Amino acid sequence: MSRFIFYRNTAEVKLIEDIMDLPAKTIETGDETLYMEVFSRLFETAAFAGFEGNLWHRLLTEALVYDENAYTRAYERRAVPESWWNAAITDMNTFYNLFMLDIDEYLSNVVPDDLRAIMNDFSSQPINGVKYNPVIQETLNAMAKSLAKAESVHVMCSSLDRIYGIYGVGKFGLHKAFRVNAKDMGSEVDVYPIYNIAVTELDDLVGYEAQKEALRENTRNFLEGRKANNCLLYGDAGTGKSSSIRAILNEYYGVGLRMIEVYKHQYREINSLIDTLKNRNYFFIIYLDDLSFEEFEVEYKYLKAVLEGGLESRPDNVLIYATSNRRHLVRENYTDREEGENDKHSAETVQEKLSLYERFGLSLYFGAPAQDEYFEIVDRLAERYGITMDEKELHMQASRWALGRSGFSGRTAAQFVDHLRGMEDVGEE
Repeated sequence: MSRFIFYRNTAEVKLIEDIMDLPAKTIETGDETLYMEVFSRLFETAAFAGFEGNLWHRLLTEALVYDENAYTRAYERRAVPESWWNAAITDMNTFYNLFMLDIDEYLSNVVPDDLRAIMNDFSSQPINGVKYNPVIQETLNAMAKSLAKAESVHVMCSSLDRIYGIYGVGKFGLHKAFRVNAKDMGSEVDVYPIYNIAVTELDDLVGYEAQKEALRENTRNFLEGRKANNCLLYGDAGTGKSSSIRAILNEYYGVGLRMIEVYKHQYREINSLIDTLKNRNYFFIIYLDDLSFEEFEVEYKYLKAVLEGGLESRPDNVLIYATSNRRHLVRENYTDREEGENDKHSAETVQEKLSLYERFGLSLYFGAPAQDEYFEIVDRLAERYGITMDEKELHMQASRWALGRSGFSGRTAAQFVDHLRGMEDVGEE
């Protein structure tokens, strides 16, 4: 039976319950090895999230900040019903008592001394977990130490309120990017975090200043509650379209922007996804990378309805940003224009395929750079990474590199500079 009213939805809460039940279950079953499975889960959890210090305190902190429940979601919207406060305080009192518990003494009769010692002090070899970025990981580890020193449940709640206020609640508060959970397609839509996000900034992208500023302006309007448009970035491959969208996320994550990547086979679930997002106190960009359709694919019809034309209006906290290598997102063949004999309304058929592009209110073109622009990108990247080479030689090698690949592009320039950096590393060994 759970010890909590609200906080009962995460694996961390279940682990807390199982640790607390160890003495009673060991006596009941006579199995003195029950702790092995529980402690295996504890160490896996600690390694994944980068726990430091007292594992018990850090586990309790993890449960407090990561459990999304009716109370924390209402708190996120600053709309907790007054009648819920007493129930929430009941949970907080339970957490406070668990923080104050001498877990070493509590488990002394069922867990070996060496494991309890590790549980009490996990900081001699700090672990860089993959669950959080370094700033969040460090913040939560420090928070665990602070909560363990709280003089009362009210002091503990004040510390927790500050964390909720700065970062938010649960996965949407502590992560910036997500994917749709494919196994739930057709039922309740869920999302799961992407743990490793490239730290890209718009200023890292050389050129395309007008496009970057338009993207920034549209995103700022969105985040500030003004009207904003769904956006399509289209043009040549390797010109920085996807990088620009990732950079927008990194730039505005701190003011509540989150991003969810949706794959083509999941487009029919976008409406359900929006239903999940519309009541959260964050701003969400649904990201569709490499958007294009063959003539036999019908997923574009679901997307058209989401972009414009459905009965339900798009909520103010959701936008769609997409990238594509072509402006005509649905492949159009010459036969489409020659089917007049079989289709009396052939012009309408063609127009339906073109109308998807028109439903993006903002369209930004990213064209391949000319040779001089390509060299400028190479020069900027070489300077950024401290590559010293005669400019003429640098450009000659960069040109040769591009000819052997897909031509001039920002991606080709970045790959060339990465090649030079790798060669420098080899030379230093």
